[in-house]
Amino acid sequence: MAQRLIFGSIWVIFGIYAFWGAPPDDPERTWELIQRLIRFDIEGINPLIVAEFNLMGVLPLVYWSLLFIDGHRQKAIGGKTPAWPFAALMMGVGALTLLPYLALRKPLQGDEPIPPLNGNLALWSSPWTGRILTVVTLGLLGYGITMGDWSNFWTQWQISRFIHVMTLDFLLLVLVLPFVITEDRVGRRSTGVPTWAISLIPLLGSLAYLCARPAVLPTPVGDPDDLNE
Repeated sequence: MAQRLIFGSIWVIFGIYAFWGAPPDDPERTWELIQRLIRFDIEGINPLIVAEFNLMGVLPLVYWSLLFIDGHRQKAIGGKTPAWPFAALMMGVGALTLLPYLALRKPLQGDEPIPPLNGNLALWSSPWTGRILTVVTLGLLGYGITMGDWSNFWTQWQISRFIHVMTLDFLLLVLVLPFVITEDRVGRRSTGVPTWAISLIPLLGSLAYLCARPAVLPTPVGDPDDLNE
């Protein structure tokens, strides 16, 4: 109940602020900027904005590495909220679709049966997926931080609803990652303190966890711990 209240409240507050509290927007200018970013026509665009826009495409993939396997477990414990629709929509609206899933899912206790993984789930659960996402993220962060104009970014954040909301969305997704990782650790029956502590380092710690997390070991049929037996 507490989980639903917390994430549900954050969702409502963020949604209200994004649509009615953020700075005013110039739709034509914003649409032109988005089109240029998608085409990677970035000449004259602040590298910080370019990096953040692309990171908002990487972060959903980071969450996919956690949410798809979580949704697989949810089915095994009778959860009624599938993960994949929320995860897919994150590519377009970020935290506004992640937060409802976190509010509706069933928390794990650590003794639930783990069904066998199919090929798609095994791919997203692989540490190599985490390592690829880490390399891409480091490249984007390095480009934005070293080449970007912070003064210009601050100005854009104050006057552009698109950049303002995208930045808040980015920060919210980064801040929520340790919670999702905690649930992933419970599902993997991983109790080591180092993996929990490292995930608290914003973004990079969470990526480090994806690179080194323990493998998912499905519950054998007939195992006395299998709650479905």
